[in-house]
Amino acid sequence: MSTLRNRGTAINNEPRVNDRIHVPKVRLVGPSGEQVGVVRTEDALRLAVEANLDLVEVAPNSNPPVARLMDYGKYKYESAQKAREARRNQANTQIKSIRIGLKIDGNDYNTKKSQAERFLNAGDKVKFDLRFRGREQSRPEMGVRLLSGLAEELAEISTVEAAPRADGRNMSMVLAPTRRKSEAKSDQRRRREAERENRRAKAAKRAAERNAKTSETENNAAPTE
Repeated sequence: MSTLRNRGTAINNEPRVNDRIHVPKVRLVGPSGEQVGVVRTEDALRLAVEANLDLVEVAPNSNPPVARLMDYGKYKYESAQKAREARRNQANTQIKSIRIGLKIDGNDYNTKKSQAERFLNAGDKVKFDLRFRGREQSRPEMGVRLLSGLAEELAEISTVEAAPRADGRNMSMVLAPTRRKSEAKSDQRRRREAERENRRAKAAKRAAERNAKTSETENNAAPTE
């Protein structure tokens, strides 16, 4: 952590830090979120130095401005990490489309639901596209009932991001997974590694059994004295 002398350079939209805070008083918040109260800025800076922390102005438009004691370098690093993780999850998440009909039979319904479960467990969103045929368009409530039923059956692994909505002869609904894409990928990697370990263990067991049988055959075939 840097010292008070070389800390606090504000860049672009970054908050004012340490000796760049020029107001006479601040409403101080402690490092654990505790409310200290209104204090002179010079006293808040002294507390920051004593605690080996930074004084960061978090609400400049308040009267007086709100400042918090924190490790600003660590805070920036963790914020950048979270932003990268959010961008990675957003970029990796896909929307998988599943088409269904209003007069869907039980087997096809279960097949579509299983397909949705696979996509959601992989961390992807699912969009159900329902197309009304002929007079079915006059019964949109049946489409809502069908899609809502799917959402209820998939509620343990998803949330409704876009409720059933009609658009002419079409109706759609979007479900979002409850798990992040990165978590799903990590689970997939762990399962693959476990499967590989299991295959290696089985192969080693078979090899050991073959070796044991070979040794037994050789012992039986050896001449006795």
